[in-house]
Amino acid sequence: MGNGVTRVRGIAARAGGWSARHRWAAVGIWLLFVVLAMTIGSAAGRVDVKDSDELTGETHTAATIIEDAGIEEPAGESVLIQAKGGGITATDPRFRATVTAVVRAVEKTGRVTDVMSPYDTKSISKDGRSALVRFDMRGAADTAGDRVEPVLEAVARVQKDHTELRVEEIGGASMQKTFSDAFGDDFAQAEYSAVPVALGILLIAFGAVVAALLPVALAITAIVATMGLMGIVSHLQPMNDTANSVMLLVGLAVGVDYCLFYLRREREERAAGRDPATALQIAAATSGRAIIVSGVTVCVAMAGMLFTGIATFEAMGLASLMVVAVAMVGSVTVLPALLSLLGRRVETGRIPFLHPEKRRARSARRGRSEEEGSRLWAAVLEVVLARPAISLVVAAGALLAITAPALGMKTQNLTLDQEFGDRLPIVATYNRVNEAFPGGSEPAEVVVKADDINSAQVRSALADFRAEAISSGASRGPIDIRLHGAQNVALISVPLVGGSDLDKAGRSLDLLRDRVRPDTLGKIEGVQAPITGQVAGSADFNDQLVGSVVPVFAFVVVFAFLLMLVSFRSLAIAITSIALNLLSVGAAYGILVAVFQHGWGASLVGAEGVGAIITWLPLFLFVILFGLSMDYHVFVVSRIREARLRGRTTKEAITHGVVTTAGVVTSAAVIMVAVFAIFGTLSMQSMKQMGVGLAAAVLIDATIIRGVLLPSVMALLGERNWYLPRWLHRLPDLSHDESSPAVSPPPPPAVEGEKVGV
Repeated sequence: MGNGVTRVRGIAARAGGWSARHRWAAVGIWLLFVVLAMTIGSAAGRVDVKDSDELTGETHTAATIIEDAGIEEPAGESVLIQAKGGGITATDPRFRATVTAVVRAVEKTGRVTDVMSPYDTKSISKDGRSALVRFDMRGAADTAGDRVEPVLEAVARVQKDHTELRVEEIGGASMQKTFSDAFGDDFAQAEYSAVPVALGILLIAFGAVVAALLPVALAITAIVATMGLMGIVSHLQPMNDTANSVMLLVGLAVGVDYCLFYLRREREERAAGRDPATALQIAAATSGRAIIVSGVTVCVAMAGMLFTGIATFEAMGLASLMVVAVAMVGSVTVLPALLSLLGRRVETGRIPFLHPEKRRARSARRGRSEEEGSRLWAAVLEVVLARPAISLVVAAGALLAITAPALGMKTQNLTLDQEFGDRLPIVATYNRVNEAFPGGSEPAEVVVKADDINSAQVRSALADFRAEAISSGASRGPIDIRLHGAQNVALISVPLVGGSDLDKAGRSLDLLRDRVRPDTLGKIEGVQAPITGQVAGSADFNDQLVGSVVPVFAFVVVFAFLLMLVSFRSLAIAITSIALNLLSVGAAYGILVAVFQHGWGASLVGAEGVGAIITWLPLFLFVILFGLSMDYHVFVVSRIREARLRGRTTKEAITHGVVTTAGVVTSAAVIMVAVFAIFGTLSMQSMKQMGVGLAAAVLIDATIIRGVLLPSVMALLGERNWYLPRWLHRLPDLSHDESSPAVSPPPPPAVEGEKVGV
């Protein structure tokens, strides 16, 4: 180059160059990969996460005993018969007649088994006003919701004939059907509506139909390929629907973003007067490199989920990691080939008033240069760079204030009424059952495994357990014991005192585990008696999640730091990247707590009365956000570094990097916020919390972090931004001087210990 700097072409530049020269081969290989992945994945089938794989601890042990014994636990259902006033009790003939009518009606459907009258099971409330008819659905529990409709209709007919009493059904099958009907289509619609939303924003950003379709097409093919890969990989790491949904969300976000970054740079270089081949070469070397750095960092962040030991998190992490890797590879291989094939036809389908040539013409008429890019961000930067210290204090102080509520974060698995409010009739039924029979809708289950379950000693211990569970105050009954003699297993259903109050129910669970079980079943050698169920599963999940927080956080932060260090050869940039990412995640936590826990502005998003953050969300958000926020950070810092290597001062490079990336980063952020906000409109509070948290963090990252904090910190550091201690020079060097070949003045003098471009 004649400037004393050896130009080393990075992998992105080499991949882009090869694809541009062998464009039909690159497109063919990509399509073949997508088709083969989907075909092989479909043929292999997806292996889903089993209950026994979900958690460690007692929940895992209980599920393993049940699976090894081959016991198929049916979906249990209950019909609540309850007096509406104070005049009727369970001894009243009208009450008995209603119970008899319910028993006959559900038996007549042929869909149920083991129908039990409350007079036989003692399932009558203390005040005598409520009773439960219990039965099981025939067939597999996970598909019981598809078969429960005739039973629900039969119960509804009994209600119609006995209006003086309340007759309502609740249970695993009825709740499964209700939620599927109410939210299944809603959730699917949210996933699929994300594509047209992203396409609409891209049409505004590019002003041309073909240019807008390219990012969406790349994202969709990456998602399709990953769906196939998930089927193959699931034979080693089981997957589930949750992992699939998260993969779709992440895949659309990064797939569109990566293509957007690449395409906007190629367009920018052509607008500057370069021929299509040179413009594509520069885009491959600059934006392509930023995509690889960002993509690898996101993959590392997603890999953090593999350290939780929770099967669902491991599945989400692996699925997200795969879709990011596929989208990254597609962006630096098939995208250059498509752009080379299309040439200027990428501008086909221009939309009047939206196309950038129209905007450039208007800017020229008004005396503004293309370099000025975004007037808004140029104005913001002028203020920030004039007083960087004040800007840093004000912006960081604001984000710390937003983060403050997170210090009092309360996490728990949301109860039915917290998750859905009063929008579904079944929620009112759930509350009535819990009030009359605390814990009856979600009882604990003790899985007893013995050498001989029918021995007198074991039977006596089972009876003692039932008696002490009630006398200790852990349960008010009725406690149901089911023997499976052939498998030497007994299943004990124990309604926990506390019901839907998870704190009280948790104390009841502790009483069972720490006192009742050791004093009864624990005295018999060779007997296993793990306790599972909704409350126990939540407790075990929380314990395991808390234990995984430190290793996950440490893994993600340390590896992200190292990746930034070797990619930019700067200690300051690596430290700044981590600090700013942590600040944006903290601010997202603060917003979640303020809205969903304290109720500040909760009515705006339909989140009144939740009072807690769902347990899995903080760790999930940390991993996802830490990865996704690197998109903007790497892209902007790469542009700043490029400008600096081309001879600009650090302050000039900051202005150039932020302003010239303003349009593409804003477009990418708007797409992400819009996609995530769709999930914030769902009725399920867990999905609403996820959507609001993700959207808020991306918005903060793309505005306050990118427009104020990053430039102010870099302006204060000055030439120290590029400092790398000599003892770190032996680290692998993944940096490359990918600056435009058209402008190559000597770089500014290096500060002590610094290494510029390689």
